[in-house]
Amino acid sequence: MLANFLIGLREGLEAALIVGILAGYLVKTGNRKEFGKLFAGVGAAVAISIMIGFGLTYAVSEAPAGINELIAGTTSIIAVVFVTWMIFWMAAQSKTLGKELRGKVDQALKTSTLTLVGVAFFAVIREGVETAVFLWSATKATGDETNPLLGATIGLLVATVMGYLIYRGVLKFNLGSFFKYTGAFLIVVAAGILAYGVHELQEIGIFAPLESAFPILTSNAYDVSGIIEKDGVVHSVLKGTISFRVTPTNLEAIAWMLYAIPVSIIYALGYRTATKSKA
Repeated sequence: MLANFLIGLREGLEAALIVGILAGYLVKTGNRKEFGKLFAGVGAAVAISIMIGFGLTYAVSEAPAGINELIAGTTSIIAVVFVTWMIFWMAAQSKTLGKELRGKVDQALKTSTLTLVGVAFFAVIREGVETAVFLWSATKATGDETNPLLGATIGLLVATVMGYLIYRGVLKFNLGSFFKYTGAFLIVVAAGILAYGVHELQEIGIFAPLESAFPILTSNAYDVSGIIEKDGVVHSVLKGTISFRVTPTNLEAIAWMLYAIPVSIIYALGYRTATKSKA
């Protein structure tokens, strides 16, 4: 639940800030009357994102044995790609995002109504699709259909309120630090979802040729069931935040490390370089 709350909060706040930038610029340029077009684009993006989430749920629930695991595993890996790109994109574009969006609004106001709707739609749909796919994968990875969705909903609602307060100038806090530390945490979450995706694909024999060559990949990397009771409080917390498993296979553990270690290093070095350049 905590992981999905942070996912919902971070992604929701990104979307809220984008909408706030667009709305603020319309007000500043005396185009408040265009709010309807702005929110038409935002509403369409949100509706499509929700449909994608429900579509994935329906596809998996109706799929025959084997296909279910294939969809869950493949979608989880795609979700990791999405969120990794999002983390680095936000870190790189946060300083120029406002200027870029304002430029698009200027261009849209010179052309047509549909253009402004499109600017709002495409500015939000990226966040919406990423959020829908990542939240769905995180929910499947934790094995709980209720608490993760509740956590995500609360996170999105909090993000909406925060976005509005920031837009009104009531709330001020260090957005750079917020995205920096939540980005680091999401890397750990994404690593767990990747391991879950590998687990699902391993279950249906996708890696059979590799496992035949290296049988050790099917053995457990570790077994901490004697220390951490499965489905106990500690296990539930760890599974609900970072998709922790008490008996992962070596292949799952390798996938986790091959993602988490290099991505974390690149992410940390990116912020370290940015800090040095400021100095």
